[in-house]
Amino acid sequence: MKVNGTHYRSLWWDYDQGALQIIDQRWLPHDFRIQAVTTMQEYADAIVEMRVRGAPLIGATAAYGMALAMAEDASDANMDKAWEFLDKTRPTAINLRWALNRCREALRPIPQEMRADAALKLAHEIADEDVEINRQIGENGLAIIREIAAKKPAGEPVRLLTHCNAGWLATVDWGTATSPMYHAYNAGIPLHVWVDETRPRNQGAMTAWELGSHGIEHKYIVDNAGGHLMQHGLVDMVIVGTDRTTRRGDVCNKIGTYLKALAAHDNGVPFYVALPSPTIDWTVDDGVAEIPIEERDDFETTHVQGRRADGTIDTVQVAPEGTSGGNMAFDVTPNRLVTGLITERGVCKATPEGLAGLFPDMVKSAN
Repeated sequence: MKVNGTHYRSLWWDYDQGALQIIDQRWLPHDFRIQAVTTMQEYADAIVEMRVRGAPLIGATAAYGMALAMAEDASDANMDKAWEFLDKTRPTAINLRWALNRCREALRPIPQEMRADAALKLAHEIADEDVEINRQIGENGLAIIREIAAKKPAGEPVRLLTHCNAGWLATVDWGTATSPMYHAYNAGIPLHVWVDETRPRNQGAMTAWELGSHGIEHKYIVDNAGGHLMQHGLVDMVIVGTDRTTRRGDVCNKIGTYLKALAAHDNGVPFYVALPSPTIDWTVDDGVAEIPIEERDDFETTHVQGRRADGTIDTVQVAPEGTSGGNMAFDVTPNRLVTGLITERGVCKATPEGLAGLFPDMVKSAN
C-alpha cells in the first residue's frame, strides 16, 4: 500500500543496515515513524508495545527475530531460548507461535554454520507468503462484493462495515479485511466503508488513515454505532479480520467483534471474516472455552492518545482519578454467527467441514 504516494510494506529488511525496519504504529494515524529493530529485546518490545500489531504481522516479525537470534548464536540452545523469549510476548494471536514453530522446525536439521542465512531467507519467505495470501483473500472477497454491487442501483456504493484494523498495517501488505476493499476499489466498484473507532488503541483510526490514503470513501464512527446502522439498512456487509480461528470456525478478534456479529445476525446482514490460513488453530475446537484472551494494561482504556491543536501528539486521561479500567483485548464470535470465511483458497462456511474442505492438507498434518 502507499503512504504519500510511496509504496511501503509494514516491515522490510534493510540490507545496508542489516536490520529489520518497522512502522512504529503507536504514533499512527498522526505521525508516520520508522524504527530499526536491532536486538532481541527490541523485537520483544515491538510486539508487546504494539509497535507492530495484527496477527500476521506479529508472526512475520517473530520470524525475523529468530533470524537475528541465529545470527548471534546459531546453537540449538539459543534457538530454544529465542523461541521461548518471543513466544511469551502476545498470548492470543496464533500466528506468533505458528511462525516460531515453523522457524524452529525448519532450522533444527540445518548445520549451525548455515542457520543464520537460512533463517533470514525463511523470514523473507514468510513475509512474502503473507503478502500473497492477503492478495488472494482480496480476490476472493472481491467476488462477494461484486455480487452485492450487481444488485444495487447503478452508482450506489456497496456499504461495508469493519471493526478494528485488519489492514495492511496489521499484515505485511494488503491487509485481510481491507484487501477485498482495495481490490473492489481498484476494479472501479463504488464503496463506502463504516470504520469503527475501536478503542482502546484507536485502531479504527488506522483503518481510516489507510483507506483515506488509498482514496476509498469512508466515515469514522464510534464502536457502538454499527447496530444502529444495520437496523436502518445502511450496511450491506460486515467484514472483519481474525487473530485466531478454531477448527470449527469460531473467530477470535478485537474486542467488540462479537457484538457486531450479533447485530448483523439480528438484522440479516452478511458477516464475513477474512481468514489467512496461518491464523487457523487446528488444535482448538471451542473458541470461547479454549482461546486465552489477553488482558492488557488498563492504561489503554483510562487514557487516550491524540493530536492537540498545536500539532503535538499527547496522551490524556479520560477516566476519573482512581477509577481502574478493564482491558480484555479480544472476544470470540461463535461460528453460528459467521456467514462465511474468506481465505486464500476460497470462501467456505464457518464449520469443521468447510475449513477441512479448503485445507485438507493442514487438517491431516494437525492430526
